Amino acid sequence: MIGWTLARYLSVRFLQAIGAVFLMISGMIYVVDFVELLRRTSDIPGVSAGYIAYFSFLRVPSVSEQIMPFCVLFGTMATFLNLTRSLELLVARAAGVSVWGFLVPPLAIAAATGIGSVVLFNPISATMKHRADTIETQLFGRNGKQNNDTGLWIRQQNVDGEAFIKAGQVSADGTKLTAATAYVYDRAGTFEQRIDAPTGKLWPGVWQFDHARVMAPGEESFAASTYLLAASVSPDDIIQGTIVPDSVPFWDLPSLRGAAEAAGLDGTGYQLQFHSLLARPLLFIAMVLIAAAFSLRFFRFGGIEKMISGGVGAGFVLYVATKFVGDLGGVGLLSPFVAGWTPAVVANLLGAFALLNQEDG
Repeated sequence: MIGWTLARYLSVRFLQAIGAVFLMISGMIYVVDFVELLRRTSDIPGVSAGYIAYFSFLRVPSVSEQIMPFCVLFGTMATFLNLTRSLELLVARAAGVSVWGFLVPPLAIAAATGIGSVVLFNPISATMKHRADTIETQLFGRNGKQNNDTGLWIRQQNVDGEAFIKAGQVSADGTKLTAATAYVYDRAGTFEQRIDAPTGKLWPGVWQFDHARVMAPGEESFAASTYLLAASVSPDDIIQGTIVPDSVPFWDLPSLRGAAEAAGLDGTGYQLQFHSLLARPLLFIAMVLIAAAFSLRFFRFGGIEKMISGGVGAGFVLYVATKFVGDLGGVGLLSPFVAGWTPAVVANLLGAFALLNQEDG
């Protein structure tokens, strides 16, 4: 077992390395994002550089949160390489401390960092991102869910039946729609009519579509300057439907998912984000195991460059696999629980297997 003095020394070294990598990458992200936003807002009057600096500052934490696993990977690899080069790990091995002994501090740091990033950093970054999304809406407008979707879909149910409303854009207060299309069904699920309108307005209990064209099966389409449709959703429901999951604090994800599903909106993204955050400490532990498997080779054996490249490549493959599995969960091909936990569990098993084969095989 590792002694307290050595454990404290290694913990400080790992924490310093991970923190340095995180601050360095976050600083680079801020500079690049700030310059890009200056370019995008150069033709918008009344927007100062100071305001853009504040806007970029709000956006950086959410991006930095996504690269935290790489910070753990790079920081752990850098620490192990420095300790190996200075022969400190060799002395620890000679004193009878196995690789599993001096892995305890980095694993504990990774787990604590993962928990802290979920319960403390994530709520702060999500709140800042939500504020940044509001500013972005004011500057550039909002298009659907601000991703590659073709628009925002709203589902509502009432005593008359069910309706699906698609909007190309939605206002910040959730009351105005642009490029709106409504598909109306009766209580038996039979399609009744389609409503196309350039604009739509949500009033208490009713949708108002201006300059609409209404089409129904077996009937000729007709134009209406104003067409009213019963509404069972509120502006808050619309706003919640446009909030991307990574803009929601960890503690609010379960309640927002329930509210979205109660309003007829898809809550899968919120559930997937919740399980992904729960699995983050385990993912950080996997990064430590992968880093150890690729950075504990003695310098005198050579091949350090290949080992470092292999570690970086393994981390990149894990990141791509995590995103790919997350996409499968987002479209419903995998359950959110499986999509959120599988990459971290598999990465831990592979990292442990690699270390066992390298050290005890």
